[in-house]
Amino acid sequence: MRIAGKVNVNDLPRICPLLSRKTTPRYGETQTRVVEVGKVRFGGERPVVIAGPCAVESCEQTLEVARAVKGSGADMLRGGAYKPRTSPHDFQGLGLEGLKILREASRETGLPVVTEVTDTRLVEQVAEYADMLQVGSRNMQNYPLVVEVGRCGKPVLLKRGMAASLCEWLGAAQYIANEGNLEIVLCERGIKAYPNGEYARCSLDLNVVPAVQAETFLPVIVDPSHGTGVSAMVEGASRAAIEFGAHGLIIEVASDRVDAAKPRCDAAQAISPRTLRRIIHFINTRQEGEPETHTTRWTYSAAV
Repeated sequence: MRIAGKVNVNDLPRICPLLSRKTTPRYGETQTRVVEVGKVRFGGERPVVIAGPCAVESCEQTLEVARAVKGSGADMLRGGAYKPRTSPHDFQGLGLEGLKILREASRETGLPVVTEVTDTRLVEQVAEYADMLQVGSRNMQNYPLVVEVGRCGKPVLLKRGMAASLCEWLGAAQYIANEGNLEIVLCERGIKAYPNGEYARCSLDLNVVPAVQAETFLPVIVDPSHGTGVSAMVEGASRAAIEFGAHGLIIEVASDRVDAAKPRCDAAQAISPRTLRRIIHFINTRQEGEPETHTTRWTYSAAV
């Protein structure tokens, strides 16, 4: 029986012909397309680490965290100028002022910036200040926004919807590719499941990493912050993501000063710069092949 709207991985050549390995043989079965953001290379030899505050709250706060993540060895700076929140009464970001602060932090540290765009009317503005545009989980299937982001000419970080299947996720990426933009990095950020809220924010679906790599040539990174919602879990989830073959991480970081103000957005999942340094040290030593690390290569075959 055929159910309307029901698709599986066998439908991917039809859903995303520009992105499916089966319809783009130039990348073969294993090659990954390298997406460049300045000097940062997603899908290259080394996993990329994006780090920074959940939200841009002030110039002082953002610069402090930006300097800390730069000193820890991160490759890019993240930070939300526009924040889509569950409650309309929660902090929604600083908007244009936040974008200007991100640019200042980028100029000082040399780190390229990725930030979320939440509205078609804001795409041009955000693209003026950011090096990479993020489409968040809530907007993965906001197709008018996804199309407009694809047209802007900047690399795109496309987060998986919190209840999206692999096919739906890659279908959203195809909307971007249809605009002539293949500079797409996918991001797994956890999905909703039965135990969510009992001991973690979401279920971090690391199984999807090798599945993505089997079906498309796009690089895929992991967000262990939203995937767990618990700062104490972020380091372990980060290590696991790298072991599963993720091309990078995007992590929320907050100041570890005793007198620093608590973040106004997702404070429970933000890690300290010290923890970030440990994560990056793990990545670096793993790349160097030190004896205590191993380099498992996962393979995936879609079920028929």
